[in-house]
Amino acid sequence: MTQPPRPLKTITIVGGGTAGWMTAALLSHVFKSYRIRLIESDEIGIIGVGEATIPAIRDYLALAGIDQVEMIRATQATFKLGIDFVGWRDGTDRYFHGFGRIGQDFMWLHTHQLWLRARADGEVVEHFDHYALNCLAARQNKFAFPDPRQPQSPLSGLDYAFQFDASLFACFLRTRSEGQGVERIEGRIVDVALDGERGHVSHVVMADGRTVDGDLFVDCSGMRALLIGDALGVEYEDWNHWLLNDRALAVPCERVSPLTPYTRVTAHPHGWQWRIPLQHRTGNGHVYSSNHLSDDEAAATLLANLDARPLADPRPVRFRPGKRARAWEKNVVAIGLSAGFLEPLESTSIHLIQTGIVKLLGLFPHSAFAAPDVAEYNRQHDFEFTDVRDFIVAHYKVTEREDTPYWAYLKHMAVPDSLTERLELFASSGRFYKRAAQELFRVESWTQVLIGQGLGRGHDPLVDTIPGGTIAEFLGDIAEVTADVAAAMPDHAAFIDRHCKAPPLAA
Repeated sequence: MTQPPRPLKTITIVGGGTAGWMTAALLSHVFKSYRIRLIESDEIGIIGVGEATIPAIRDYLALAGIDQVEMIRATQATFKLGIDFVGWRDGTDRYFHGFGRIGQDFMWLHTHQLWLRARADGEVVEHFDHYALNCLAARQNKFAFPDPRQPQSPLSGLDYAFQFDASLFACFLRTRSEGQGVERIEGRIVDVALDGERGHVSHVVMADGRTVDGDLFVDCSGMRALLIGDALGVEYEDWNHWLLNDRALAVPCERVSPLTPYTRVTAHPHGWQWRIPLQHRTGNGHVYSSNHLSDDEAAATLLANLDARPLADPRPVRFRPGKRARAWEKNVVAIGLSAGFLEPLESTSIHLIQTGIVKLLGLFPHSAFAAPDVAEYNRQHDFEFTDVRDFIVAHYKVTEREDTPYWAYLKHMAVPDSLTERLELFASSGRFYKRAAQELFRVESWTQVLIGQGLGRGHDPLVDTIPGGTIAEFLGDIAEVTADVAAAMPDHAAFIDRHCKAPPLAA
């Protein structure tokens, strides 16, 4: 009689940083009976590119039993209502990708359809941003928690994320994880041993000769991909032909006022620059293509566009845009950069860590590592990375810029068919549909980006059945209510000082 598969006993996480400690914190909160170990070396630096998040991060905190105010104070965090895009359409423009709802539907028609029609008729006065509370509040540096007691108010649907110090976030999660029983093993891995029967990872060998085994290994070793890549040989799909950027320089600078509740991404001739305001400093970085710009030129551009005095020298990061062909192979699951990398233009790096962990929970294996579970994990991994890839590529493809070879290539490049179909539909009629519930970005996100980048021309012909005066009045009411609510919200910095101010960092 065949024995049933036994439950796993030991989970070994290889690598710390954001990916490793997010994995450890959530798994140790959910699994009380497993032995969970995390191996990391103080000799190996942490990339820590992502300091900005999207609203789904609040789901992670809830799953891990983490109080958001405690996290904010521990990580010098601020609130984030969206992303401010500067110069992406023609080099002089500016638009906002805000979280949450935009205005109010007119029957089944979304607000952007009415706005496109009114603009075509010459009736629009307000920028499209003015119909979304997230956008308008961000422009005025305002923030407040959503208020479900006012279901008719735009404030009831306010959505938000966080901007935090990634290194402090990892330290915060480490403290929680160790308090929940996670064993941290300090040291550098020099070899990975496979068993001869199934080809699974049996143990890793440390530089001092120690061995660490495990039933399930989680590869959070970053772009080194020690287990999934080096040991198991899972190939990497390179997307550099759609996403030209392959390097970044990161540097913090002094905090300046006002404390803005949003991330800013400014297009440059051969890449873009991020600006992420925290309670104690501002994070900055230049993401660029090494085929079009030297490292010294990239550093000069970054330093010339800081708000204040830099607090360190620019730190280089090299990467390959793309994904691992399979994120789960045998008894190894890759999470974080070992599973793939997409530039942090829409703050998805930490989110893809999060979804990797949640997928693992939903498809958690027993000792047999059932093939259907592994296949489903890899199917979802492929879908998520491809979904996010198309959204990021759209920012480069939909542009009027041709002022450098970099932008000229991006504007005219062939893009995946899945994206081409969506762009053609939106260009013809302003229509956009989610094809699957698992898609990360809502219709509102695509709408703001595509209109902001200059694609919105046509509109749904059913809008033409509505009298123009009715549309103008409806949009005017939305703009007025949104403006009134935003004006009544508190200042972002004052809100933090009152509710979740971080203590001073130790010298």
